[in-house]
Amino acid sequence: MNIVESFRSTFKEFRSFALRANALDLAIGVSLGAAFTTVVHAIVADLFTPLIAAVWGNVNVSTLSFQIHGTTFNYGHAVNGAVSLFIVAATLFFFVVKPLNGLRRRLGLDTSASLPKSPCPSCFTEIDIRSKRCASCTEPLQVNWSEEA
Repeated sequence: MNIVESFRSTFKEFRSFALRANALDLAIGVSLGAAFTTVVHAIVADLFTPLIAAVWGNVNVSTLSFQIHGTTFNYGHAVNGAVSLFIVAATLFFFVVKPLNGLRRRLGLDTSASLPKSPCPSCFTEIDIRSKRCASCTEPLQVNWSEEA
């Protein structure tokens, strides 16, 4: 086996690994997500929070609170959390989900095609034709039940 064939084989194997969803990929994603969240939290606390504070005229957004009958509600922490959530979600969507979906479309691995469905004979809920039991009414289904419908 020459170097080019070895490279092609390795690249093909790597591509197969990179585009499948399994437990190892999930573990790596969770680890990277935790690290990314820490960075985003620091950016929000040290960059965006002061900008929001400048608009509202408060020095520290995380200290924003109000009291009702002696109970303190710290809504500043919720503002920081909401900004962090928005930044994490937008970053993941635009830098991970969109490029990966484009790659899958180019490679012909588009999974957006829905599975064929047919109404359950008992409750008429749309279910996958491969089902053996209706998820809604739990009615057991006969073999080839979708052809009878």
